[in-house]
Amino acid sequence: MLSHLSIKNYATVESLEIEFQPGMTVITGETGAGKSIILGAMGFTLGDRADKTIVRPGASRADIVAEFSISDIKSAQSWLADHDLTLESDPHQCLLRRVVNRDGRSRGYINGSPVTLTDLKDLGDMLMDIHSQHEHHSLLQRATHQRLLDDFGVDQQLRNNLLSTWKQWQTNHQKLTAIKDQTSASSGQAQLLAYQLSEIEELDVQDDEVEQLDAEFKALSHADDTLNVVHGALEECEGDEQSLANQISQITQRLRSLKSNAEALGPAIALMEAAEIQLSEAVNELRRFGGDFQADPERLDTVNRRLGALHDLARKHKVPASELGQLIMDLKDQLSRFENSDAELEQLQANDGLLREQYQKLATDVSKQRRRAAKKLDTAVNSELKHLGMPHAELSVTLTAGTGNAPSQHGLETVEFLVSTNPGQAANSLIKVASGGELSRISLAIQVITAQTSETPSLVFDEVDVGIGGGVAKVVGEMLRQLGRTTQILCVTHQAQVAGQGHHHFYVSKSAQSESTVTSVLPLVGEQIVKEIARMLAGEELSNESLAHAQQLVANLN
Repeated sequence: MLSHLSIKNYATVESLEIEFQPGMTVITGETGAGKSIILGAMGFTLGDRADKTIVRPGASRADIVAEFSISDIKSAQSWLADHDLTLESDPHQCLLRRVVNRDGRSRGYINGSPVTLTDLKDLGDMLMDIHSQHEHHSLLQRATHQRLLDDFGVDQQLRNNLLSTWKQWQTNHQKLTAIKDQTSASSGQAQLLAYQLSEIEELDVQDDEVEQLDAEFKALSHADDTLNVVHGALEECEGDEQSLANQISQITQRLRSLKSNAEALGPAIALMEAAEIQLSEAVNELRRFGGDFQADPERLDTVNRRLGALHDLARKHKVPASELGQLIMDLKDQLSRFENSDAELEQLQANDGLLREQYQKLATDVSKQRRRAAKKLDTAVNSELKHLGMPHAELSVTLTAGTGNAPSQHGLETVEFLVSTNPGQAANSLIKVASGGELSRISLAIQVITAQTSETPSLVFDEVDVGIGGGVAKVVGEMLRQLGRTTQILCVTHQAQVAGQGHHHFYVSKSAQSESTVTSVLPLVGEQIVKEIARMLAGEELSNESLAHAQQLVANLN
């Protein structure tokens, strides 16, 4: 329900803070006082389009905040959770805010987070429904007809099972369609993959082969230079008197011959002796390498051709030669998916048939309950319409079979409320037949009947008593009060018989202040309510008779 409304610099409102309560709240006041401004502000927070003319003259922007309690509105709680907009401090509260600047640009917020106009509208439809002679008519939408009928007479668990099955079918259908689209082009692609794979496998690429061949190619390419360097090193290390081995040996012998400093030179002599040993070992290694290593032009040519083939293949597939092994695994994986697609397609087709069968059974059960509920609903609504001054009106709840073979999330048919308001007139869509006042009363009758079974948001009725007499107005008031027992009702009215039924009462007035007009809202209690109802009955000049009549209207509620 709507618990608080804050309006700043909106039209003739400078600043208003209004606290709302459960039950039926009536809003009265002189014609032109600004009652419609309050409803306009509500609609604005629910996603109505912005208009720069709504900004109060002299102000930079209009700012409206509506606070709702959603503890009993499960759909709104789920929507907020799905959009990550739940108010962490109190998940059962919801704040809608709308700001419009003087240039007409507006911003919307839900629980402090910026949102789109569509988001405001989607959530707003779950929180409040404004029934008026203007544009906010959920009753003109077929989706509303379906929801009202299903809430009225179709088992909730059955509907949940139907929706769950439809979602499973839709998911399976999307996969099935994707596989079919893939299969239509997969034959040629599979052949290409098989050819590419066989071409690579013919080369018998080994792990790390490219790196090993690169190293061998570099070594073979410089074989002559390597052997020349090795042989030269051997000649310098040993052989004639000037070789390194002879020079180190002679130096070591001369150091040993020095007797006077033998102890001090001991470390140097030890190092020279070690150098002799290491040089000898190095010479042995060079001889071994020189004996084993040979220039091999044929092997070099083989390695070169092998590397060329590997690099050519890598360039063809636009991968580094070192990643040919990974390419083989990727191609095998792709080919395996194509080869397994037939089995997957067969499984998805089997699932499609099974889910369609389950859906058909559930949808048939829903249809049976809908047909029974439609008869009960139009009979009950037509009975209420007669009490509302529409004795010739007839509402018909029609079910129209859907077209096409694909399952629909709502079942096998669509629901629409058709109405005839005059004798002999064929039933037609509400928007084509009902006037603004008639639509409000039809809506009221439907809401009264369905209120006990549906998750009804706050309802706003704007002058539902237009064009009716006092007797019918009293019935309208009684019905609104009855509806207010289970849901919040906000009612703008000019009829004293309706206003007298309210649980709560607000009086709207306007006054001139500093060359501007200001709208204000005053909550009425006790004798204030009696005087306002008396004014509605007889005008500004209150008489004893009008006060007594007003007192009687209020007293009859006790």
